[in-house]
Amino acid sequence: YSTYFIFIFFHAQLALFTAHPLHLPLDNMSPTMSSSLYTVAALSGRRASQQGGNKQRAVVQPLTADAATEALPLISAPRRRGGGADELVAWKSIRQERWEGVLEVEGNLPLWLDGTYLRNGPGLWDLGDYGFRHLFDGYAMLVRVSFRDGHAVGAHRQIESEAYKAAREHGKLCYREFSEVPKPDSFTSFIGQLVSLFSGSSLTDNSNTGVLRLGDGRVLCLTESVKGSIIVDPDTLDTVSKFEYQDKLGGLIHSAHPIVTDTEFWTLIPDLIRPGYVVARMDIGSNERQFVGRVDCRGGPAPGWVHSFPVTENYVVVPEMPLRYCVANLLRAEPTPLYKFQWYPDSGSYMHVMCKASGNIVASVEVPPFMTFHFINAYEEKDEEGRVTAIIADCCEHNANTSILDNLRLHNLRSFTGEDVLIDSRVGRFRIPLDGSPFGELEAALDPEDHGRGMDMCSINPAHLGKEYRYTYACGAHRPCNFPNTLTKIDLVEKTVMNWYEEGAVPSEPYFVPRPGAVEEDDGVAISMVSAKDGSGYALVLDAKTFKEIARANFPYGLPYGLHCCWVPRNNT
Repeated sequence: YSTYFIFIFFHAQLALFTAHPLHLPLDNMSPTMSSSLYTVAALSGRRASQQGGNKQRAVVQPLTADAATEALPLISAPRRRGGGADELVAWKSIRQERWEGVLEVEGNLPLWLDGTYLRNGPGLWDLGDYGFRHLFDGYAMLVRVSFRDGHAVGAHRQIESEAYKAAREHGKLCYREFSEVPKPDSFTSFIGQLVSLFSGSSLTDNSNTGVLRLGDGRVLCLTESVKGSIIVDPDTLDTVSKFEYQDKLGGLIHSAHPIVTDTEFWTLIPDLIRPGYVVARMDIGSNERQFVGRVDCRGGPAPGWVHSFPVTENYVVVPEMPLRYCVANLLRAEPTPLYKFQWYPDSGSYMHVMCKASGNIVASVEVPPFMTFHFINAYEEKDEEGRVTAIIADCCEHNANTSILDNLRLHNLRSFTGEDVLIDSRVGRFRIPLDGSPFGELEAALDPEDHGRGMDMCSINPAHLGKEYRYTYACGAHRPCNFPNTLTKIDLVEKTVMNWYEEGAVPSEPYFVPRPGAVEEDDGVAISMVSAKDGSGYALVLDAKTFKEIARANFPYGLPYGLHCCWVPRNNT
């Protein structure tokens, strides 16, 4: 008996973060699969392929203004809402599985902006009489805006994960999501659920978190379950196939935000049986992760949550925060305020630094308690002789306040009454010495009041990944609010801030796209999808230097709030 539950204890932890299923009737979900493929090809400069077919790319003639007007969508848009704050669609499901069409552009899009912006996130939170409870629940939906010659074509589509297709077919939740677990029909099915934790078969593959472009041109959608790695077509938004790792490293969960460059892919794999983290690297064009090294946890009964992590040119930084995986919470039928985690402040907080080349740990320091979803960037601090003396790592830090997790319940987001309830956040800057010191530092990189004590969902100029940098673009706060509601440009050298704000609007992560040939770090644009107060939605394009609006591409309907983004240049290879 005890051996059986030890077995469940260890292997249930492997399933941890992705826990939420659903009993949901899927009415109002008649999928329309038509799309204006010519319009996509005209704007992207490549021929779109049908799902499952071989993709053949071909350059077509540029889309003229007349062509843009005539290239009407073959499927109608969801009805555009309007008329009051109660119509805000940021936290509402979108009922149409797929749409595509030419967007009305206000202002002037830069002619150099030539490619496709993709944003991933939950798009369907309720089906029939059943509603998910948390922002991180909900079936993944991709949004695409293709820019060319000053024009824009928009689209959205549900990602066809096994979890989504099963819910649509059976009318109920069939896989374990973030905060939802399928309700067993009997004791036998309950035992079956426990056994399925061992194999990972009950974990969701609902890849509703990140979207990224690999160096070989493949576009990958991710969540924290390894099985939730899905390849999509950036032209058609078709779900192409699962991304299968061809190695023996195993692991059922990994960081939702790997580090990707044109030549490599870095990820962290939490080890929940022998608490620690495996650092792995993968060559671009390969599906085989290579073991680089291992970090053993210094505190706690389990590793800390590793939603993201930073790297420098020569090192991988492995964070160990006191918000740790918790098997007891995993096995609960109803979520706790910390869901699949537990806060262990007495276990200590640590930052580990591993050499990329050797896999050796060159520093492991204790730091003040911290709570973060997203790291911004990291770089190597050097002395006058060029020797690396410390690692600087920046993150969106929530003042070690874990209530941010429970505040993201959909009920809280939908019921804003004007009370200022957003958890305070800052740009948390770690300094990790490499001189053998046992302690590191954590402080605010600038005055949090300048960005409204709100900070999350950040991007930087990709040319500065792992290097010293000056600017980051993120979501800040204009208080009172219950969710980040501004777009913010932060100058980490001058310690100044520029904010974009529109009353009642909910903007998503501002994604920086550099101008081709640019020399200055902030020469480019920042793109964000915005859910407006009147229920409408648009892609906002800001000049990254001045942080002023230069254009917006209006969707004929509002879109739910989304999470992370990527940019696919037109000549994607």
